[in-house]
Amino acid sequence: MTGSAARPLLFLDVDGPLLPFGGAAEDRAGGHPAYPAAGHLPPGSGANPLLGRINPAHGPRLAALPCELVWATTWMHEANEYLAPLLGLPELPVLSWPESSAEEDRDVRAGLHWKTRALVDRAAGRAFAWVDDEINDRDRAWVAAHHGPRALLLRVDPRCGLTDADFRLLHDWLRRVGGEGGAGGA
Repeated sequence: MTGSAARPLLFLDVDGPLLPFGGAAEDRAGGHPAYPAAGHLPPGSGANPLLGRINPAHGPRLAALPCELVWATTWMHEANEYLAPLLGLPELPVLSWPESSAEEDRDVRAGLHWKTRALVDRAAGRAFAWVDDEINDRDRAWVAAHHGPRALLLRVDPRCGLTDADFRLLHDWLRRVGGEGGAGGA
């Protein structure tokens, strides 16, 4: 399927939404939790100390959303190698980032996120949600002007990552724009 007849897309960033940057829970109220993933990390993944911050319960919650999940992260294919197993997710499509153009460079200097154009291009008219910790008002305005109202740009607080409220918002919005039953994988 293509265009608006297909299930909505959910473009998912990793650093911030899934791997919170906030200090340890004992360092500040509402700090990120740590999970006992250290003994279960895929080979070679130990180089990233943030992997212990990934909440394994997020995997089933993401998979249950009525959408097609797509990695939209600088982790690229490493998201499937290191993160998907920790979350219990299947291999997901990965958004490739094109070389920047002069126009994109101007937009970035003006405050547009460097991912914004690529996400709208990949959506190709389909409804989409974008979960990231770097979304701003310039991105929202650009998406509204170049894609229309069938987009949800969800800025996640990078100190705590995805929350129950974020999942409720995503679920409700995806249902409204036409997502059907769960299985959010590829």
